[in-house]
Amino acid sequence: MDFLLRSPRMRFLGLLFLAVALLGGCALPPPPIAVPASTSAPAVSVAPTTNLTDGCVKNYDAGVDYFPQKATIAESSGWTVEYFNNYKVVSVLNPWRGATEGFQYVLVQCGTPAPGGYPDAQVIEVPIKTIITMSTTQLPQLLKLNRLDTLRGVDSFGFINTPEVRALIDAGKLAEVGGGGQVNVEVVVDTNADIVMSYGVGNPDTDAHPKLLEAGVKVAMNAGYMEMSPLGRAEWIKYMGLFFNEEATASASYDEMAARYNETAALARSVTDKPTVFLGAAWKGTWTQAGGHSYMARYLADAGADYLWANDDSTGGIPLDFETVFERAQAADFWLNTSSWHSLADGQAADERYGEFAAFQNGQVFNNNARSNENGGNDYWEGGLANPDVVLADLIRILHPELLPDHELVYYHRLDSVQP
Repeated sequence: MDFLLRSPRMRFLGLLFLAVALLGGCALPPPPIAVPASTSAPAVSVAPTTNLTDGCVKNYDAGVDYFPQKATIAESSGWTVEYFNNYKVVSVLNPWRGATEGFQYVLVQCGTPAPGGYPDAQVIEVPIKTIITMSTTQLPQLLKLNRLDTLRGVDSFGFINTPEVRALIDAGKLAEVGGGGQVNVEVVVDTNADIVMSYGVGNPDTDAHPKLLEAGVKVAMNAGYMEMSPLGRAEWIKYMGLFFNEEATASASYDEMAARYNETAALARSVTDKPTVFLGAAWKGTWTQAGGHSYMARYLADAGADYLWANDDSTGGIPLDFETVFERAQAADFWLNTSSWHSLADGQAADERYGEFAAFQNGQVFNNNARSNENGGNDYWEGGLANPDVVLADLIRILHPELLPDHELVYYHRLDSVQP
């Protein structure tokens, strides 16, 4: 090998090799290799922990559940909801008595694509920003959802009692769109509301929704009045909450109210002495009593009453003549819900025979119109429907005053002999 080192060039290379061998780990590291930007890790979508109640999705991911807060139904039987990652399918099953078909809505989280496969459903982006209500029963629900700021119109100003809504009317912030078949479609369209929440009775001449749908207005049918229990009706706050993505607020409000209702009902459930009760007053020769499986019959059962038509299987009203009611109820302990009467004098003026009932003679006649306005709007059918726990407390205070001695009547009042 020494002969190779005789060349100057080889001698230089040999010395260089020896130097590298001696220095070893002191050699400089190689330069870093640059990673192209295209090979960096993709952004990971973070699933929301609450429903989006304001604004739309910015970066849609089909694998994300955009409705982590979901509604569950406890008492209502008139609607259902099925959740998918970015939309909800809502069905109104029994919109009115005798209905042969219902309504379906696909509520799509805005900023995400609408699904196919629902040819008969209305597609509505949620959360909605504005609404028109066609029933006073829906106003307290908006209030409880903290969404009264979205209200753009109502059917009629006259019957409304909710103070916060009256303030909006007085400030000129709401449109009066007309009710039923008299709905003013042009006024509705001018409000540019996202949806109109309406109701129906199955008569195209008197219902508002056929005209509105024909004009291209989004309409959500609300059939809470078809429920056969007070809690079932009040639970439609969850239905309204679906359109705002306010499932959490709606469920919390309902659960708190239902707990109070059930706690109050438990007080009367154990009573053994149940007073007899009948309802209403004759109108044009017909006296209607609530069916034994009706909404009102459920109230009376929970209040510890012996309702005289409790054994009837009807869910609606039972039309009777005066003589039939008198025969069964003449000696009854209490008489409730006497139409528009504000005093016993009103009843006496309507028909002198009312004075022959024992409840009338004993001053045990109570009506549910204690909170009525000058136009006849009765808050029992507005705030009362949203607060059945308070209505039940009223009934128990009337029928079993010893159970709730500190409760003051809210929706009911005892009819005096003179007009207030």
